[in-house]
Amino acid sequence: MTLEGNGGGVGQAVPAAERNDYAVSVAEEPGGWEVRIIGPDGRIAWSRPCADAAEARTFASTVQQHVYWLSPEKFRGYYRLDG
Repeated sequence: MTLEGNGGGVGQAVPAAERNDYAVSVAEEPGGWEVRIIGPDGRIAWSRPCADAAEARTFASTVQQHVYWLSPEKFRGYYRLDG
């Protein structure tokens, strides 16, 4: 499951400089569930292991909200991502 952000609400045009191009991915790995933040370059920028599918989906939903609500700069700061 991959959730992609655009930094704006439904029907809103967002200037490219303000658009948040991060995405959220939930993956079931042999060692368990993992939530990943996918950077604009398509690579995993951050990940967090989760106990089960419900925790992973719930946490991914929260991260997805942050993708929509926060500017790319604030999002990177919140999740301590390299800029």
